[in-house]
Amino acid sequence: MTSTKSSVSTPSKPATDSRIPLQGIKRKIVYVGLYEAIAFVCGTLGFFSVSEAGIERASALAIFASIFAVTWNLTYNALFERWKATRQTRGRSFGRRVLHAVGFEIGFLVVLLPVAAWWLEISYLRSFMVNLGLNIFFRLHLCLHLGL
Repeated sequence: MTSTKSSVSTPSKPATDSRIPLQGIKRKIVYVGLYEAIAFVCGTLGFFSVSEAGIERASALAIFASIFAVTWNLTYNALFERWKATRQTRGRSFGRRVLHAVGFEIGFLVVLLPVAAWWLEISYLRSFMVNLGLNIFFRLHLCLHLGL
């Protein structure tokens, strides 16, 4: 009796990947860090362009806005998830997603609009316009990032 080699190949070890896997909390920290770095640059330029305040004041406001955005995001999402748990229907329908986004932005605007007007010594209307412009920019940025 002669033996023959099996034509079935044995699975080989997967190639080791030298990149750091971005899962869980690491991924979130990197994502938030990069997003807020972009927000800082765009916010600084946006705030600087609408006021006669120096770049230092615009940068300080952009730092405040970024810190507030992260804090508000964590707080708002926890509150929204708690509210969502009390609803009979589960999941995230289109209407719920819109409600979530609009609620977040209104809360953000309620704080940032008067702070920006005061800090940059601009009118509430001008503060609203720059906030609206930054909001539109970040919605487009988010859609491009998510591939929508």
